[in-house]
Amino acid sequence: MMDSVIFLVDIQSFYASIEKAQNPSLQYRPVVVSGDPKRRSGIILAACPIAKSYGIKNADTLWEAEQKCPQLVVIRPRMQLYLDISIQLTKILERFSDQVEPYSIDEQFIDVGGSEKLFGPPLVIAQKIQQAIWEEHHLYARIGIGPNKVLAKMACDHFAKKNKQGIFWLTTANFQEHLWPLPIENMFGVGRRMSRNLRQMGIRTIGGLAHFPIELLKKRFGINGNVLWMTANGIDLSPVSTHSFDHQKAIGHHMTLPRDYRTAEEIRVILLELCEEVCRRARTHHLLGKTLHVSCRGADFEIPTGFHRQITLADFTNQTMVLFKQAWQLFLRYWNEQAIRSLGIQLSKLIPDNLIQFSLFENENKQIKIGYVMDDIKKRFGDTAILRAISLTSAGQAIERSQKIGGHYK
Repeated sequence: MMDSVIFLVDIQSFYASIEKAQNPSLQYRPVVVSGDPKRRSGIILAACPIAKSYGIKNADTLWEAEQKCPQLVVIRPRMQLYLDISIQLTKILERFSDQVEPYSIDEQFIDVGGSEKLFGPPLVIAQKIQQAIWEEHHLYARIGIGPNKVLAKMACDHFAKKNKQGIFWLTTANFQEHLWPLPIENMFGVGRRMSRNLRQMGIRTIGGLAHFPIELLKKRFGINGNVLWMTANGIDLSPVSTHSFDHQKAIGHHMTLPRDYRTAEEIRVILLELCEEVCRRARTHHLLGKTLHVSCRGADFEIPTGFHRQITLADFTNQTMVLFKQAWQLFLRYWNEQAIRSLGIQLSKLIPDNLIQFSLFENENKQIKIGYVMDDIKKRFGDTAILRAISLTSAGQAIERSQKIGGHYK
């Protein structure tokens, strides 16, 4: 069977590059996109290549970045603009293939295996994609090419981003030569903790992992050990799918608080708002969930504290108050009564909401329907058209969040 030809198209410094394209006067200046430090979101979300030349990295604090480059141009994120352009980039890719899968806001997979008769060989297609994106949006695309998604991703991250052409092709014939000498930390799917575990086992390179006995990896890491071995050997069976986001495994929402929340009364407000948002998303997708996850992080950076716990609910639900009552009990059980700086809720084990019958009790049916009615009001008149009174207290964040996308102003 012939190899597939899959691209991973990544836009360089996506947010910062968009801001430069929108304002040509910034072309030769060090630009970063950063959240608001007054609301604890003052970290670098994107830095242009000029800013990176000063040693500035994504996730640096704004204070650190300004120390490295006093003449830094700082721009607040415009998330709606970035989302709109991401969608426009998808439409450009769809001119070359109908198999396009968004991977993140600035990365997309595209299978061009059936496009060569129309547009030429893979390297020519990659150049045409680069040219189209540059001409229409003045954004520079880096493209990794591979026989599957995992090799396309690593071709982009480790090679295309570092050469002048911005294009690199890993094949089944050459990936061992290029990938296997790289440190194990460079492999897709290996984070800090996993790299530490692998190094303790004597595995220091991707090639070392590829040659490690698979049975020992499975014994240590379970099914993930098998996935790690396959990745190291350039094996990935997942196709490019236009439906990758159609079936959600979980719905969640996490919030970094604008200040330390110290009292149960304050935290209770945020927990209710998070449950409201998670249940609204579940109802929007006509889903119910049965496993509840609650997580929080303590306010003390010196001594990290917090927890992540989950419980199985008695019944599948997408009702805000049902979820909140269980979440509050779970939170109180594990909270150490110290100040917290972030809080999260997740609902998993999802099923369609038409798979269960309504209760025999009329009052419960009304409660179920109320959530959908509230969602309809918000959809028609805005997120703040109807609010719980508790969100109007000083601890509430619902009104503030209604003006944001992804935690940042639209």
